[in-house]
Amino acid sequence: MSEFTHFNEQGRAKMVDISAKEITVRTARAKTSIQVTKEVYEKITNHEIGKGDVLSVAQVAGIMAAKQTSNVIPMCHPIPIKGVDIEFEWEKSDSTYILLISSTVKTKGSTGVEMEALTSASISALTVYDMCKAVDKGMVIGPTYLVEKTGGKSGDFIREDIMS
Repeated sequence: MSEFTHFNEQGRAKMVDISAKEITVRTARAKTSIQVTKEVYEKITNHEIGKGDVLSVAQVAGIMAAKQTSNVIPMCHPIPIKGVDIEFEWEKSDSTYILLISSTVKTKGSTGVEMEALTSASISALTVYDMCKAVDKGMVIGPTYLVEKTGGKSGDFIREDIMS
């Protein structure tokens, strides 16, 4: 495993200097999920949540979050986002309803977009929670994880465990 790069010689936090890194196309895909009750599932899918179309709002929130990641993650570089795509898929078994959320973020730059993809997926799930909490406050978010990333000096990463 690499050494941590966000510390200076005095052991204090620093933003990594990426000025010498090569500009390449970089992508990252992250996933999360939110487990909801049957009632919440039905209200979302039947567009009966009073705050509006839950998945549409969560999608826009996730896109906005990707673009604002450097404002909430202190050592994240502000980067030019070239694309964000968020996908939703329902998984049902017995009385369990899980909304799977996948966020793919793309840039052309000198640093990756893993944090943007993770933030985007997380904020999408939090938006679902916010919009549905009047119906049920017991929703469970997670796990949240990086599925894959491409580009950059460290090369490609593909999660190979059962979560991908």
